[in-house]
Amino acid sequence: MKQRERFLSTINREIPDRPPLYISFTPQIAQRLSDYLGRPYEEPIDSLLSTRISHMKLAMQLGADAIGVAATAPASRPTEISDDGLITNEWGMIFQDAGLYNEFHSFPLAGANSVRDIEKYNFFNPHDDTRFIKAYDTIRQFRQKVGIIADLECSIFETAWYLTGLEKFLIDIMLQLPYIDALLDKIAYINTETGKELIRAGADVIWCGDDFGTQQSLLMDLKTWQKYFKPRISKMFEEFRTVNPDIKIAWHSCGAIYDLIPEFIDIGLDILNPIQPEASGMEPTRLKKEFGKDLVFFGGISIQYLLPNCNPEDIRKEVMRRISILGKGGGYIIAPAHNIQIDTPVENIMAFIDAVKDHNQDSWTG
Repeated sequence: MKQRERFLSTINREIPDRPPLYISFTPQIAQRLSDYLGRPYEEPIDSLLSTRISHMKLAMQLGADAIGVAATAPASRPTEISDDGLITNEWGMIFQDAGLYNEFHSFPLAGANSVRDIEKYNFFNPHDDTRFIKAYDTIRQFRQKVGIIADLECSIFETAWYLTGLEKFLIDIMLQLPYIDALLDKIAYINTETGKELIRAGADVIWCGDDFGTQQSLLMDLKTWQKYFKPRISKMFEEFRTVNPDIKIAWHSCGAIYDLIPEFIDIGLDILNPIQPEASGMEPTRLKKEFGKDLVFFGGISIQYLLPNCNPEDIRKEVMRRISILGKGGGYIIAPAHNIQIDTPVENIMAFIDAVKDHNQDSWTG
């Protein structure tokens, strides 16, 4: 099978020759892999999600069956870097370069306490056409070869606390302050409109997400999630399907989110990511048995322990095990559970990729 055919057959619940591969990297690992392969380094794309949509030619050379696209900062609100190195993005979030990552420096809505505070905040225009130039160009260039995943991570919850600060947001949502609804509605609208345009551009999958879990439990009780997030996510999914009724919708949430999975199935989720191996309750056998008839699984390969710490043979064995469970009967996009980090040896990355490529239908469908 060719790359795009393999990806499309999987998201349509057919059985391909092997699970399709998706892979993303931190810039440091992308540089190291580029040097290893003797290819030019691709600079990251200016986007809140740049690691997911950058280095796509590198990923394709390594055998990725799908690549990511996303909206970038609008021309009217470009990313700005101050003289003292502070980075301000289109949302007004302010970061400081901390070396491997940008860390939050300050939160523009840290003082928000009223609906009026949200109404007067200067949000950007989601319909600014300049946001989608890179996505349209990428889709035109690569859609005939690979699957296209439109990335809309930080869909509601994460964007909200990126603006207010996490502690403040969690306290205020427990206090049920009125500005919370106004803020979540505004963010949901912006990201829904963004997603709809990416679907119009030709995406095969719209990949939403918010991290609702720690590695041990949910970040909030289920009733709070059902009150504030489930209706907004459901509406988002409905809006996406007004553009393309056949669009496949994925959701990313790190952590122990077992209790949310039936809730997501209830509102029409197709694909669950990242199946974080270290998180409580996210064992692949259990997930496949209970939810395999409803969901395609996406991810499942540990970047915390397996890839950085194990030897290539152990990595190969674990890849085979994960495929035999999550891929049985189809319905599995194999991928690291997040961007591959700088502590991962190149030989381990190649062992992972080679193990995926070595599988054939007879050895994993069962």
